[in-house]
Amino acid sequence: MMGVDERITELESRLAFQDDTIQALNDVLVAQQRVLERLQLQIAVLAKRQAEANSQFEVAEDEAPPPHY
Repeated sequence: MMGVDERITELESRLAFQDDTIQALNDVLVAQQRVLERLQLQIAVLAKRQAEANSQFEVAEDEAPPPHY
């Protein structure tokens, strides 16, 4: 059977390990959030470019075909 001192030492060890794990998980979460924000900005830029390209294409489609058609 473990003594009180051994149990306290074991609990302190587990707590330290859990603190390290939580910090590592937090670091990963922060990094992923940065990546997500960057990807959201890139998607917004691409959506804007796509909308601009679509509007240019629609204008070209609205033009009457040349007389030889």
